Amino acid sequence: MYMLVEKRTNSLLHLKRSPGIRSWSLCVGIASIGLAAAYYSADSLAWKLFYMAGCFFVAAQNLEQWEEAIFDKNKGTICLKTFNLYKKILTLSKGGNEQVVAVLSEVRDVNVEEEPVRYFGRGSLVVLRFVTGFSHPLTQSAVLGCRSDVEAVAKLITSFLELDRVETPQDFSQSSETEASDADEPQVQY
Repeated sequence: MYMLVEKRTNSLLHLKRSPGIRSWSLCVGIASIGLAAAYYSADSLAWKLFYMAGCFFVAAQNLEQWEEAIFDKNKGTICLKTFNLYKKILTLSKGGNEQVVAVLSEVRDVNVEEEPVRYFGRGSLVVLRFVTGFSHPLTQSAVLGCRSDVEAVAKLITSFLELDRVETPQDFSQSSETEASDADEPQVQY
């Protein structure tokens, strides 16, 4: 699963993502190697603690991040939050939380892009494109094989932000006024 809808109203869209089963399996597997090495080795207690601590450290490093995306029409902001257990351990709880805040009205488009994932192939993720030309991914890591889930999240965001709306008749009348004023100007032929 790419991202789950935590809450959805007319003015708020809250999406969440937690580490997947693949990430947790890898974490438990690496941690169990450290436990097994400590349990079955005939080394001293210091070495056993070293085995366990090293494997728990590597297990935490390979765990995916917890991520949130909050689209709030009342505040007019997008808040992308990331929590990383590995960085939290390294900085002794001073780091590990990252937050990006952007203006909601500056989002121009929502796309699904593919990016290479080391050793596994290609993964998909949602990218927000802004009026300024800046692009930012919705999540920090791509998802393998679940392109339909990623496309569904992109469509949900597009419909929430009303980026897919068709021009109203009022919009057409405004554009025809500019065309009429252009017709009044003399045409120069070369």
